[in-house]
Amino acid sequence: MIYISFVFLCAVQLSFCSDIYFYQPEQIHIAFGENLQQIVITWSTLNDTTESVVEYGINGLILKASGSSTEFVDDGTERHTQYIHRVLLDNLSSNSRYEYHCGSDKGWSNIFFFKTPPEVNNWIPHLAIYGDMGNENAQSLARLQEDTQRGLYDAILHIGDFAYDMNSDNGGVGDEFMKQIESIAAYVPYMTCAGNHEEANNFSHYRNRFSMPGEVYYFMNYGIKSLVFQYEWLETDLKKATLPANREKHPWIIVVGHRPMYCSNNNTDDCTHYETLTRTGLPFLSWFGLEDLFYEYGVDLQIWAHEHSYERLWPIYNYTVYNGSYHAPYTNPKAPVHFTTGSAGCKEGREEFKGKRPEWSAFISQDYGYTRLKAFNSTHLYWEQISDDKQGAIIDSIWYIKDTHGPYN
Repeated sequence: MIYISFVFLCAVQLSFCSDIYFYQPEQIHIAFGENLQQIVITWSTLNDTTESVVEYGINGLILKASGSSTEFVDDGTERHTQYIHRVLLDNLSSNSRYEYHCGSDKGWSNIFFFKTPPEVNNWIPHLAIYGDMGNENAQSLARLQEDTQRGLYDAILHIGDFAYDMNSDNGGVGDEFMKQIESIAAYVPYMTCAGNHEEANNFSHYRNRFSMPGEVYYFMNYGIKSLVFQYEWLETDLKKATLPANREKHPWIIVVGHRPMYCSNNNTDDCTHYETLTRTGLPFLSWFGLEDLFYEYGVDLQIWAHEHSYERLWPIYNYTVYNGSYHAPYTNPKAPVHFTTGSAGCKEGREEFKGKRPEWSAFISQDYGYTRLKAFNSTHLYWEQISDDKQGAIIDSIWYIKDTHGPYN
């Protein structure tokens, strides 16, 4: 009788509670800061906790760092509000395993861990790369979660189009997506760039939810003056990267962007237009095209998404194939190499290809999956495409070899 009365009493008390507080950290993810000895921890709470703290250390939670939070209000009808917290961990030891948890005196997260890279000269980064992963039909997510927990990756590159879309359902889809990727992104730096599905309200969800280093610009929906500024910023960055001292230290220049320059998919998007916007720039004027710029500064590899498929190209410039040789096309090629990896899985499904493949298209696949890339040294780069449809089988692999790096002309 006492037990039954106790349960009834609790039910009555709860029915009169008008406020529920959400102080518990969620949507936890990490990213590199301005250098490899920095990690930024980002998380959300639905109520303001008044402080943002990370406790961390190599042998226990013996260090403490504080940051700040920003109130983020979704522009939907419900004005869904959350507080996004950021804490910078600086001067981390190289090649070390750190444990951490985040939160405040109102509640802490679970304990997570990450490993810092070794000294730059000794680092062989192993990356997972993909784009176009949604909350619904995130086909590759489970395999990526397992890969990450087994320690396969040093970082993740998500090349645009998240959740489909982060602002949908008053931001609820974005919240759930960030919870889905926590089992990856809380353990390895989750590095990102924006895609067209992030453009709502001037990319507000992307800009608030992720913490990327440096300046970020988007080549969409901007006037001529802004485009000039962005193009000049990109060229300045490439000039710095190609200075002899910098190129010797970081020989591989890899560009990551959402919309591809070349693709052979059968759709009404860029693939059906000879002069893609990324390649040649604004229609009719041909201003701010990127192909000539990347060719001039000797960009080695260009990685894209947007198309829900995988496609590897022969080395290419201006629709002309420039293989290194007949037997070794990716050894010292005379033009940049491209591949598109946008098949991680989303509610829009797969992308079909044209019936007749162009001569510059080397390999295609509609399988759901993702790419693994590893830079072994200054001359050898390797990547492989993983098919989730085929239970993790490697369906494409390439050794990219360059004895020297620099302009192609």
